[in-house]
Order: sequence, then structure tokens, then C-alpha cells
Amino acid sequence: MLKKIIVMLPGDGIGPEVIRAAAGILRECAHEFGHHFDLPEYPLGGAAIDAKGVPLPAETLEACQKANAVLLGAVGGPRWDAQPVGNRPESGLLALRQELGLYVNVRPVRLHQPLRAISPLKHDRLGGLDIEIVRELAGGMYFGERGSQQISGGERAFDTESYSTPEVERIAAFAYARAENRSRRLTSVDKANVLISSQLWRRTVTSMSQLYPSVRLEHLYVDNAAMQLVLRPEQFDVILTSNMFGDILSDEAAALVGSIGLLPSASFGTGTPLFEPIHGSAPQLAGKEAANPIGAILSVAMMLRDTFGLGIEADWIERSLERVLAAGYRTPDIAEPAGRVVGTSHFAEILRQEMQLTLEHAGRYGWGV
Repeated sequence: MLKKIIVMLPGDGIGPEVIRAAAGILRECAHEFGHHFDLPEYPLGGAAIDAKGVPLPAETLEACQKANAVLLGAVGGPRWDAQPVGNRPESGLLALRQELGLYVNVRPVRLHQPLRAISPLKHDRLGGLDIEIVRELAGGMYFGERGSQQISGGERAFDTESYSTPEVERIAAFAYARAENRSRRLTSVDKANVLISSQLWRRTVTSMSQLYPSVRLEHLYVDNAAMQLVLRPEQFDVILTSNMFGDILSDEAAALVGSIGLLPSASFGTGTPLFEPIHGSAPQLAGKEAANPIGAILSVAMMLRDTFGLGIEADWIERSLERVLAAGYRTPDIAEPAGRVVGTSHFAEILRQEMQLTLEHAGRYGWGV
């Protein structure tokens, strides 16, 4: 029996709804495989500002530091737009990443075969889409020096893009290792024709290639990479890029598979790993049972496989999800004319039931539990 503490950070907007769905799947795994998952909840973001006056309360941070993993819903919303930059909901998430020493974010972008029809790309261009975007998470413009000053005629503001050799080396080492375990192709994305920080990035990534002779390295400028993702996404396997570029490209890649609600992510570093769907808080959907819980549920599968070594449990979730989608069940964001549109909690319950059916007939699929 495995015993783990997984801190739940429901956050804002639709965050509590998708976390509730994902927590139910975690409990199902614990029940069937004899594990014990303690799932305490703590506030982060706007919810924490409302309850504690700050976006990252001390007790939330302490609980995350002591946990085996963290699962986050989403943070932010117009309700807190009047807050100063350092006390906005997003500030709590950035601070949490820093305090946990998280410097790498992995965002898998995989095509679900039952959802091919909802991709904006033609079938022949879409191919067998299966990409991992490795995004640097602790540096770059989001953490660089920033400020503003009054000048004649208005105001001048600045945000600084800054990277050091060690920062690039550690994220590149992670990306090379991921590529070694996939198809051994790595695309590093930068803007080295314009930015000095990108020139350092490219030199460092290139120099490290000699340590990974089996990996084929390619460099692309970010504008070309954005275009190539649309023109021929199948050419990519592992994409390595900076904080801001990774933020943008992963959202673009999400559109290729049909909805930003489908994508999970995992953040790793020196402290407790953090898992979260890549979508935002979507406050306009909160309380309407319209949120897509798949990104959060697949984040749970990543947690089970990559952090706890529970590959069978992760496969169980993913294979059951494919069967639910193949049966036509859809949340509103991925609805099709012939689909069965259901709400957030209903979708999670259908998945839980399908997990039981998959468990009972596991032998048919050539894998054991």
C-alpha cells in the first residue's frame, strides 16, 4: 500500500469543479489498488486573498512543502483585477513555484483519436500529434527586473528577459533526457536573431548536445515555431523553450487538439512537484457545470506515473478516458453534433464507471492490474 499526501489547491473560477472531479478519480485509484491518498485542501490565489488577505498564505505554502505532490485547479479572475501586481492571484502561483524550487514545466500535447474531428486542422495536416513542450519555469521575463516611471507625455514600463548559463543548462538537461526516452528529437525554440538572452540560450543548448549524442537537435525562432505548429505539428517531438515562449506555444498547441481544457501539465524542480491543467479559471463558466475536467484528470495520471511510479493506475485512467470519449461523451467545449453533452461532475462519474468496466475486462486490452 502506498501512502501519499497530495495537497489540493482548488483556486478560483472553475478550479474547484475540476479539482473535485480529479480528486474523485484519485480516490477511485486509492480504493481499487489499496493506496491511501490524503487530500487536504488549502486556498491559493483569489480565494486566498478573500480568506487570508494574501494570494499565498503561509499555511498553504507550508502544507505544499511537506506534501508528496500538489494538484492545482486555476487562479485569477476579474474580481481581483484591482489588486496590485504583487498581490494578485497569479502572484501567489508564481511565488509558490519559486518557493517549491520548480524550474521545469512539462505540457504533453496528445491527440485523442475520438476527438480528431474537432481539431481546426485538416486530418492530413494533423497527423499523429504527440508533443511534449518543456517550458523553463523559474526565469525569463516573468521573474526579471521590472518597473515603471513617469516620463514626458506619459509613462514608461519595462519587464526584463534574463537567463544565466546554469538556468539554461538545468532545463536543457531535463529536455534532452525526455527526448532520449521518446523519439530522440529535440527542438529548441528561441529568438536568437534579436535577443541576447536567446543567443545565450542557443549557445548553451548547442554545447550540451555533445552529452546526448543520440538526440537530434534543431533550433527554431519562435515565430517560425508558431507557424510550423500549425503547418505540420507532427514534425515535433520534444520542444524546449523559455518561460514566456512556452506559455504562448503550449496554448497554441492546445488549440490543435480541440480545447485548452484537455491539456495537463507537471512542474518539477528541487521541491514538491505541482500538477495542474493548463487552462485558466474561466470565471464565466464557474458554477455552470460547463468546465472540462479532462486536463485536471490527466494531470492526476501524470502525477501517478511520473512522481509515484504508478504506471498501471495511470494507464487505467487514460485508457478508460479514451473509451468514454469514443462512446461520444463530451463537455460543452468539445461538443459535436452527434455527441452526448454532459456536465463536469457527470463526465467524471461516467469516467469512474468506465474505469470499473475497464478493470473488469482488463485482459482484453493486454495489460494487467
